[in-house]
Amino acid sequence: MANISPVEIEQFQQSAKELQKKVSNKIHYLQTLLNAVQEHDDRLIYQLIDGENYSQEIMQAKHGTSDIGNERLLDDVTKQIGQYLSVNLLSYLKETYPFFYFEQTGLGAYQFFFGNWWDRRLFGTLDVLKVAFDFDEIEYRKLKQAFELEQENKRLNSDRIATISQQTDQLQALIDSQNERDQQKEKIRRQLKQLAQEKVLPWEAAKARESKQQLVSQLSELTDQDEKAQKAYKLIHESEKEVLKLSKEDTLIGYEKQSIVARFGSFENFEARNRSLYRDYIADLIATKGRVRIEHE
Repeated sequence: MANISPVEIEQFQQSAKELQKKVSNKIHYLQTLLNAVQEHDDRLIYQLIDGENYSQEIMQAKHGTSDIGNERLLDDVTKQIGQYLSVNLLSYLKETYPFFYFEQTGLGAYQFFFGNWWDRRLFGTLDVLKVAFDFDEIEYRKLKQAFELEQENKRLNSDRIATISQQTDQLQALIDSQNERDQQKEKIRRQLKQLAQEKVLPWEAAKARESKQQLVSQLSELTDQDEKAQKAYKLIHESEKEVLKLSKEDTLIGYEKQSIVARFGSFENFEARNRSLYRDYIADLIATKGRVRIEHE
């Protein structure tokens, strides 16, 4: 065996100490997490799995205290952690947001609906580890806009329904005026026939052609209106279905607005509560000494 110099021995010993320290640190981290799970200390678990978010939100630190190296040890068990933490988080959310109904879609994964009424809307997903809602952007925007339109005494689809109704009235008018158009067409045909039978002097030929062209244009326009009238029945039926759909959506959003106002007083308060959800939940865990109200099995 080759001789090892004192310098190499010192380097080896230093490397061993550093490795022992890092391994010991990871063991301590995992042991602390294990103890928190065994003691049902959800607050400490949240601190351990995302130290940066915890320090910024709870300790109001300008720079988060993260432990990314150790937190990465949990990459292959995040779903299990989410499943564990979801039990008490859902209990809290059901009290805070009684109009949200949660549905599990996978291990530690949940989506939620707004309300328990017929045709309720899928409103987003829940990030258990972040204690945050990931709202469906389209559905959330509709709800927000509906609140904004209150100032104009309008509902979300008021303008759209008014436009469709106006178009429907125009189509109905085409249908109702069919007899009048038929009479006009018959009159024009008689005039065309009369022009064709009349003998026109050479210097009156241009004027006669112009008169004939005007009558032909009028007849063509009336024929186009007839074609539109034939399609009008189908278009009116489709419009009625669309108005019914939009009115139904307005009704459902009305239920949602009532639910939010009843619980939070205003949409602004609702949004503020969403932003502070992580802090509020951790505060609730701290108030109960970090332990859960529901025993995990």
